[in-house]
Amino acid sequence: MFVYNAWYMGAWADEVKTQGLLGRVLLNQPVVFYRTEDGTALALEDRCCHRALPLSHGCVVGDQLQCGYHGLVYDRNGLCVKVPGQERVPAQARVRSYPVVEKDHMLWIWMGEPALANPALIVAHPWHDDDAWVWIKDRYSIKSAYQLVTDNLMDLTHVGYVHQRTIGGTPQAHSDADTQTTRSETGVKVIRWMMDSVPPPSYVAAHKFNTPTVDRWMEIDFFPPAIVRIHTGATDAGTGAREGNREGGMAFMGLNLQTPETETTTHYFWSGAHTYDAGGLSKADLCSKLLASLTVTFAEDKVVVEAQQQSLDRLEGAPLVMIASDAGLAHARRMVAVMIENEAAASKAALNSEELSLAKRDSKDVPYEN
Repeated sequence: MFVYNAWYMGAWADEVKTQGLLGRVLLNQPVVFYRTEDGTALALEDRCCHRALPLSHGCVVGDQLQCGYHGLVYDRNGLCVKVPGQERVPAQARVRSYPVVEKDHMLWIWMGEPALANPALIVAHPWHDDDAWVWIKDRYSIKSAYQLVTDNLMDLTHVGYVHQRTIGGTPQAHSDADTQTTRSETGVKVIRWMMDSVPPPSYVAAHKFNTPTVDRWMEIDFFPPAIVRIHTGATDAGTGAREGNREGGMAFMGLNLQTPETETTTHYFWSGAHTYDAGGLSKADLCSKLLASLTVTFAEDKVVVEAQQQSLDRLEGAPLVMIASDAGLAHARRMVAVMIENEAAASKAALNSEELSLAKRDSKDVPYEN
């Protein structure tokens, strides 16, 4: 089950080129992205209404899409405006269009009711356009449900076990981290502090610390239904990081966007932005070094969540036991469940209202018989 009335990341902005087409399945729906002549990003249902060839197999003609099978042309609203060989276009010849917003180098798409698509609801990520930060990005195809990826990000006690080669540190330090979890109307926040802990290999490689141990923080923000932003960093131990003095330390802002492809596959978009001292490395070299390290980290997580999905599929219905560190992910899952329940209730109410209106209309058309 998915939340439909929400903004999802559909693509990185630079994935959709002028005159190019990008076909992608989102929430079980085939979607094609393209740009108009002025560069505006648009999205239509990736299906010709004539013979169902994906429109991503066609081409861009001006501001319109032309099917690659029989040449039907669609405008930006999904309306077929031309059928080669005939003057009249069938009234029902159209495909769905989706609201799209380009922001922070990302293409956001609304898969639900278009009238509810408020751009103000998009989670801002200004670090992508802040010259004080350097950032990298990528997208992975994950063979697991999107919520398993969210679970992974909301409970970072796994880091000491899964990521010992990169961002891990000692497992006990992660298990013993001072953790606070809060839930609000807009999301879930988890704050973790690991005081006087041994820095992991990736931290040592990216920053010069002056003490053998560091004070390390992880601030996790969940924005339903499928966005997790993680602000991590460290300073020399005992220099006041927890009180707000983070000068001379390193900081990393990770953005993770889990867009469902199907019930059991996910488009995992991510970016990482940083401001810390590169230890003499150029920004380009530091980006390359970070990308290499994070690629290993994400590969480790990919193995875990895909193995989870296989196990869940094989042992469907097997009970799962919650533990204390699941507090953040439990709140996140509950928020998503409520959103799905509310959408289902609203849809049912709308259907009942429509049926009632039809019944009233039909009753007026039937003559009264005594």
